[in-house]
Amino acid sequence: MLSKGPSGSFSERSALRAQAGCAGAAARDTAFVRSRCTVRRNESASGSWEMATRAPHPALAGAVHRYVGYVEHSAETVRRREVPQDQVTVILGFGTPLSIGGAQLAAHGCDSFVAPLSDAYAITEFSGVSRGIQIDLSPLATRALLGVPMRELDALVVDLQEPLGAFGPRLAEVLYDAPNWDARFDLLDRVIARRLETVAPASPDVVWAWRRLHETSGRLAIGALATELGCSRRHLVARFRDQIGPPPKTVARILRFGRVVRLLERHDGTRLAELAQDCGYYDQAHLNRDFRELAGTTPSAYAGCRLPSATGVRAQISA
Repeated sequence: MLSKGPSGSFSERSALRAQAGCAGAAARDTAFVRSRCTVRRNESASGSWEMATRAPHPALAGAVHRYVGYVEHSAETVRRREVPQDQVTVILGFGTPLSIGGAQLAAHGCDSFVAPLSDAYAITEFSGVSRGIQIDLSPLATRALLGVPMRELDALVVDLQEPLGAFGPRLAEVLYDAPNWDARFDLLDRVIARRLETVAPASPDVVWAWRRLHETSGRLAIGALATELGCSRRHLVARFRDQIGPPPKTVARILRFGRVVRLLERHDGTRLAELAQDCGYYDQAHLNRDFRELAGTTPSAYAGCRLPSATGVRAQISA
């Protein structure tokens, strides 16, 4: 059973359950009722997994990339390498904490948490069962959704109660009690939409700067970006620290690294000189050094540890 967090008031829990479609009134609310999610399942000698994915409601497309529900059973310890990416990840755990550690973080158990934009890798680990929902957020919407300046979430992972208080555990509890994945994703559509209704979006200059860095995969010089915006580098850094988290130079590094990771998915990591040139590194040595700092392993080793069915990257104990 789910390990219950702070119970909160009866009215708050009832309101969330109504939004989830567990009450008759909510069942008649069709504004955010979506088509069925895609569910994949796999069974093997060592365990089984189920993964449900769905895009958010179109009204949330700029804020939420996708929802992923998961249940994984394993008789063996499962370790995955989580590398920097161009999104913020929120995990709503259903009472089965993950062990999370890395070069910048001592391993500890986390149930529901947010992983802000970061240039550090993490190693996750569990044995037995892991279940919950992953929400992939745009960095441009995270400050509005969590209600705190992103510079305050200056860690590899942050317990969801820090920005959301008891609301985070209550939401996880109601999601767990919902009848199926679609009902859970419908609830998230409603909750996120209502939170965004009451807050200001990211400022236009930060949105524009993020998009410029994104469309160039981080190869646009920060001085040139500040010039295009007509502001100082110091001003741009302050804006990013408040609304995105890392400064723009770090964001550019993450985006450049992310392009390498995407290209590695298409081959076995043997064309590194070509990758280095295509992604804006000085040479292959520069690529290898940067990749090892951000991922904790080499590009070739990373490519060789991909798990089947796009279920992650295996982390070796010695890595």
